[in-house]
Amino acid sequence: MDLFSLDPIVILTFIFALMRISLILFLMPFFGGAVLPATAKAALCLTLTLALWPRLPLAGVQMPSHPFALAVMLGAELLLGLILGMVIRFIFAAIQTGGQLIGFQMGFAMVNVVDPDSGASEAVTAHFMYMVSLLTFLSINGHLYLLNGLMKSFDLLPPGSILISARLTDQIFALSGQIFVLAIQIGAPVIAAILLVDLALALISRASPQMNVLIIGFPIKIAVGFLFMGIIFEIISLHMEGFVSRMPLLFSQIIGAMR
Repeated sequence: MDLFSLDPIVILTFIFALMRISLILFLMPFFGGAVLPATAKAALCLTLTLALWPRLPLAGVQMPSHPFALAVMLGAELLLGLILGMVIRFIFAAIQTGGQLIGFQMGFAMVNVVDPDSGASEAVTAHFMYMVSLLTFLSINGHLYLLNGLMKSFDLLPPGSILISARLTDQIFALSGQIFVLAIQIGAPVIAAILLVDLALALISRASPQMNVLIIGFPIKIAVGFLFMGIIFEIISLHMEGFVSRMPLLFSQIIGAMR
């Protein structure tokens, strides 16, 4: 394909590719986060479109001529980006939920920071675990799996052919239900350790009532919490590796349910 031949069909295929790539990337966890400037994201979308567009099976004659039909196609592409972005965010939401539980047990419930990606206020432990999971995701080439799934979406789902089915909603509900299970699995070591610390402090206060357990309890629970967070990093890496290895199959199932 030659973009500069001014062939209308070729130009329309480029617009097809740019439309889907930009809408999906802007809704991905870190590609479309508020941390990246809008100009950098626009340059990234244009660069990826120029790189992937010659290899995509697109037909410019599929571009609708009526503005209403074009708006419907844009809405369908936006829906695709929302669904794929939500599926990717499930694993990060589970890790952040586990961090919220850990922060509550360690006494960090009032120590909140603003998440630059979503703008929401969360516990400092949740934000710390989110950053660790994001770095783990990038270190095992999870972003390359995202780009590969984006390219395969053109083969499995042509632009404008998205359909919401019962099978798609069942898959999304099943994935969302795993958030709380994974959050408990991630936060279980710290929660169990701090529970034992609370039990030991209760026995100490029972045996020696004159000791101020509240004063000595906070630093002990914080120290034990940080000590056992080293185990959590290994758990996060294992779950992230399993999630990234399942991403091609997961994308195929989600996109297949939209056809």
